[in-house]
Amino acid sequence: MRKIVCGSILLASLVAPAFGAPAKKRVAVMNFDFGTVHRWWSGDWDIGKGIADMVVTELVKEGTYSVIERKALDAVLAEQNFANSNRADASTASKIGKLLGVNVILVGSITQFGTEDKGFSLGGIGGKLGGFGGGKVGTSKGKANVVIDARLVDVNTGEILAVATGKGESSRSGLLLAGGGAGGGGFGAGGIDMGSKNFQETIIGEATRQSVQGVAKEVVASAGKIPTSKIEIRGLVADVEGKTIILNVGSSSGVQVGDHLKVVRVSRTVKDPATGQVLREITEDVGEIEITEADAGSSTGSIVSGTGVKVGDVVRNE
Repeated sequence: MRKIVCGSILLASLVAPAFGAPAKKRVAVMNFDFGTVHRWWSGDWDIGKGIADMVVTELVKEGTYSVIERKALDAVLAEQNFANSNRADASTASKIGKLLGVNVILVGSITQFGTEDKGFSLGGIGGKLGGFGGGKVGTSKGKANVVIDARLVDVNTGEILAVATGKGESSRSGLLLAGGGAGGGGFGAGGIDMGSKNFQETIIGEATRQSVQGVAKEVVASAGKIPTSKIEIRGLVADVEGKTIILNVGSSSGVQVGDHLKVVRVSRTVKDPATGQVLREITEDVGEIEITEADAGSSTGSIVSGTGVKVGDVVRNE
């Protein structure tokens, strides 16, 4: 059967994992800005990335949203060369969100991160911190406080749909970081592993966890403010082997494991004689596939109906 498809349809709304099934609203979490926080630490410790990863974990565990994977976000940021200084900006977030195929993007700032004693410092410790298993870090005691302000940005309009605030205070006073062998890596925080049990057991880790949970809770409560929209998925078959096919689109275009996509073949195009722009595509149905794997730039699917799928055939959602 042949169908006429308008060639000018662009991204419009959220993809359903299967035809007719309701889909979760998709969100991407940007690294949090921390330029206003007094930098009492030493070395390369990106607390903005560490806290963003902790928020992602909370949202994934809760399950209301479909959260874009970090790999896809990092790929778009690298490709578009967005500066860290712009990561809390709503207009920049909107552009990134459209490229990722999400409904909203979460941006925010860390407005407090430290002890109630503003005189706290690392003393004579210099260079990269490289973990904090070598002993106590810091010269004075106090309760740790962490405050995070976040915003949910509509990727289509740039409008701030909701705000969320998380506040955390340690239940006890103590040195900001103490021994425990946290090591490096983990949760993108450079010399401190903010996802480790050792970090969580420090007073700053305790306050950070509270603030992250507070932000995640308010973001979940704001899900109803996000308009339901649909993203058109359109890609090409790049490889066929038996019933397994590989597509040239992946999670950064909205493709998710479990999605059912139609395969069609373009038999003819109708172009504007004045501009050469494609006005219509005349297509015929070839089959249907189910996505079994997806990374940022490609995906793998299994043919569930139809025969004769070829390289160059078009795949799309309905």
